[in-house]
Amino acid sequence: MRILVRTSKWALWSRRLGSFGLPLMLVPVLMHRGGGIDTNSFAIVELLALVVAALALLTGLVAVIRIWFTGDLGWGLALTGLLLGLICLLPLGYFGYAWRTWPMADDVTTDSAASPALVSTLPAAYALPDDPARLAAAFPGVRDRTYPVGARRVYDIALQLVGEQGWAVLQQQPPDIDQPEGDINAVATTLLGFRDEVAIRMTALQDGGTRVSMRSAALAPLHEPGANGRRVESFLAALDDRISQLQQDQSAGAEDDADQPPIPAPAPPRGKRR
Repeated sequence: MRILVRTSKWALWSRRLGSFGLPLMLVPVLMHRGGGIDTNSFAIVELLALVVAALALLTGLVAVIRIWFTGDLGWGLALTGLLLGLICLLPLGYFGYAWRTWPMADDVTTDSAASPALVSTLPAAYALPDDPARLAAAFPGVRDRTYPVGARRVYDIALQLVGEQGWAVLQQQPPDIDQPEGDINAVATTLLGFRDEVAIRMTALQDGGTRVSMRSAALAPLHEPGANGRRVESFLAALDDRISQLQQDQSAGAEDDADQPPIPAPAPPRGKRR
């Protein structure tokens, strides 16, 4: 007598839900980054994807338990559903970690008294008010910089760094004799497609140096926790490194010039013999 071994329906549904949830999670990210959907629509679709992923995980767990006791087929299907569900839930775990680690800083600036101006329109109301004390503790590197380098040189280096970051420049104004302040405004896009505006201001000082102020603000109420503070810190750290390298190169060039022996003056021509 042949015993019929069935394939677990729970395992089948787990894989189906996981296979549906993964593209439902990834495709809106690509569309959000490309500007195909707005942030609110992106959030709704991602929430639906998380629900599908949770169902895939739940049905996968039920399938594993039932297969263990009944001996039905479907181990591969159940484990595939579990794996796809976990992959879809990874962004939720990251957001939970980021929420607990960094403040939900909607607008981060190094100069709270006179922040660099933005050219974009900010949301009418942010998700949460910023906590200045927690903000300072979480991002100690968010502060103005002063460099003993001319404002135009600092501006050129900052503009180069903006291009290396892949930020889309909205507006730029280099400093000159008539305008001692230079500005760069750009839009930064996160991995999930959230957009923030970055404003960088270079102010020429009377002693020939430059003061740099920076600001990063979310352009939608929903955004990535901690992204603005980490962006300002990392950019200014990179600017510190570039300015330090510039000073080292200038010092090395001056030392090389000092080590060169003086060029002897040409000898006067001798008179012709008679």
